[in-house]
Amino acid sequence: MHLYIHVPFCHRICPYCAFFKHTPGKSDIRGYARAIGQEARLRLPQGTTPRTIYFGGGTPSMLSPTHLELLVEGLRSWLDLSEVQEWSFETNPATFTAAKVQHWRQLGINRVSMGVQSFDPALLRLLGREHSPADVAESMELLRSAGIPQINIDLMFSLPGQTPAQWEHTLRAALALQPDHISTYNLSYEEDTAFFQQYGASAGNEETDVTMFNMADELLTAAGYRHYEISNYARPGCESLHNLACWHGEDYCGLGPGAVGTMGGMRYANAGNTAAYTAALQAGKLPPGDTEQLDPATRRTELLGLLLRTDEGLPPRYLRPEDASTLTMLQAEGLATLTPDGRLLLTRAGRLVADEIAVALM
Repeated sequence: MHLYIHVPFCHRICPYCAFFKHTPGKSDIRGYARAIGQEARLRLPQGTTPRTIYFGGGTPSMLSPTHLELLVEGLRSWLDLSEVQEWSFETNPATFTAAKVQHWRQLGINRVSMGVQSFDPALLRLLGREHSPADVAESMELLRSAGIPQINIDLMFSLPGQTPAQWEHTLRAALALQPDHISTYNLSYEEDTAFFQQYGASAGNEETDVTMFNMADELLTAAGYRHYEISNYARPGCESLHNLACWHGEDYCGLGPGAVGTMGGMRYANAGNTAAYTAALQAGKLPPGDTEQLDPATRRTELLGLLLRTDEGLPPRYLRPEDASTLTMLQAEGLATLTPDGRLLLTRAGRLVADEIAVALM
């Protein structure tokens, strides 16, 4: 079992982000921290031993040591955290100090993911980011000095006005810092974001997307990173265990306002309302939200899309006799190959149309 904790607080709202988040304002952060432990008690049996923990957001690094300690103690009082193999924590550069990082390490955090996005100052301003390229290097040094075993850098491409040369500069600047893991995300224009309102759903350019995707693949794999999922590259042994579990369809428990979880064939989504979330749990009730029973057909459809994204490919048990003509076409067009044990692996060209291939196999 895996654990996801959503921290919805941000210093400011980035114009491209569609995740549930808000500035702290008058939020009862102490109440929120306590509510996370209360939700764990209602969703999980006492003594449950998660294999991975992932703090996402929002900006988890905004939590003060006091609030983070309160949150973690609430989890420890109900769950057995002694078997956690990977404890990930999302941060933004220049939002933490050496003392904070030492505290994270003492709690057991062993993987930190920084939302860098770009090493171009003008693009950082466009994205509403508050850090500079120099801040990234300083933050990396803080993390390494504290002994954080694995560090990830998040990057984004196909930004408004971004050129291939700017993207290459960002990739090379990231490589110069020698992170253990690099995530590269193609910007999508989501509803309820300022970018969607400004640029529209049809923003972006397919040719540019392809150029930048291929550039990342070439540069990062040449530097020794395993391209183990469409958007993720890792040094050997530094793959994200939490994300791999999600891509393989393993159960995970999501805690926090806006969090999603899937356990025992049931998916739930907590409403994105921090005040309502906290109030419900203070009253001993599960937070408001939606639930959905996942039937086998729905699970197969989801796993098709997820497993095709990985370099392990789609196991033969997910393929049906009626897929034979599609498989022949995919191989003939150079979009996929079949391994000797029957796994369907997408080529680089196939990864560019992974969603379309998944739909063809549904």
